[in-house]
Amino acid sequence: MQSSMPVIEPISCASPTVKHTRQASVVWGSRTVTVGGDAPVRVQSMTNTDTVDAVGTAIQIKELANAGSEMVRITVNTPEAAAQVPYIREQLDRMGVDVPLIGDFHYNGHRLLTDFPDCAQALSKYRINPGNVGKGDKKDKQFGQMIEAAVRWNKAVRIGVNWGSLDQELLAHLMDENSKRSTPWDVKSVIAAEFVRGIVPAKLAETMGLNGNQIILSCKVSGVQDLISVYRGMSKRCDYALHLGLTEAGMGTKGTVASAAALSVLLQEGIGDTIRVSLTPQPNESRTQEVVIASEILQSLGLRSFVPSVTACPGCGRTTSTTFQSLTQQIDDFLRAQMPVWKDKFAGVEKMKVAVMGCIVNGPGESKHADIGISLPGTGEAPAAPVYIDGEKSVTLRGDNIAQEFQTIVQNYIENRYGKK
Repeated sequence: MQSSMPVIEPISCASPTVKHTRQASVVWGSRTVTVGGDAPVRVQSMTNTDTVDAVGTAIQIKELANAGSEMVRITVNTPEAAAQVPYIREQLDRMGVDVPLIGDFHYNGHRLLTDFPDCAQALSKYRINPGNVGKGDKKDKQFGQMIEAAVRWNKAVRIGVNWGSLDQELLAHLMDENSKRSTPWDVKSVIAAEFVRGIVPAKLAETMGLNGNQIILSCKVSGVQDLISVYRGMSKRCDYALHLGLTEAGMGTKGTVASAAALSVLLQEGIGDTIRVSLTPQPNESRTQEVVIASEILQSLGLRSFVPSVTACPGCGRTTSTTFQSLTQQIDDFLRAQMPVWKDKFAGVEKMKVAVMGCIVNGPGESKHADIGISLPGTGEAPAAPVYIDGEKSVTLRGDNIAQEFQTIVQNYIENRYGKK
């Protein structure tokens, strides 16, 4: 009796949807960071230093830029802070850090941009929250002063609403209107409707002379499902570039998982042109962690490549030794530390794949699939670690210096393969 093999239909691998929005240009000096249109999804971050401390702020900006942040936002909340912005820019330029700066304005931005023209010029983009710009008759006037500054100095503007700082006058009006409905909406639906009305200030800014391509919108909330719903609504109703971020995401694992869950759904649907992971740093944790997570989200989705990826097994009873864990950490830290130099020296190195595996079960196979990989011995296995380069076994390492020898092999591989381009 002859058995018949099942017919296997081809499976189409998923890829993110492409949705083209308008394209903004965030400029400093000779560097232009495009946002929206056919530009890649951009990573940005924000300092948590006192902006009055120009030196400390410049140092943190440099750290964030080296970690991969393509724009950095700073708080501009007082005359003293506004006065320091040109000096911060000057120090960055002196250090060769050409990352564009975004000024974060609330309540008094109209006065600061008017009274400190050097600050207005040193920034590459303004962040305006319509809910925090004046009240009553003053609202449009103060909003107009900020837009006037953007037009005068040819700056991009992010018009952004946050869950915790909604326009209370407008919200009260929407609640009154909602109460008159035969079947009133729930409160969350009313608030979501106000978020979608974020398009209105953008349209107003255009009537005031701001180029519509230079407008980026954001509607940041702290709930994953709420964020997805609001941005889906925004994306259907406008073609402005959109900035994504789960506001007040939280600390550690909670903030990381929540941000990844929300942003990944939207990015897969083609929604989002620039992102920030608003992560609360754990004690003594570097501010750069939020940049690393944002970059990893984009790299995991296949949208961008920032640093060579390291494949490593989770470990099991076959790997009671922690050698492969230590080596994985060493290699990952080594690759990230070198990227600020490598990205200009070795074109394409950020797409390299490295495998550090812990035993014979999956070790050789994963190592062959990577550009360069090592299969360390598991419990009871011979004390040898074969290294595979471009799918072929290259050398077998033994002894106490395996980690350092493998790191040297990785460095040589990069120089030989990517240095020739």
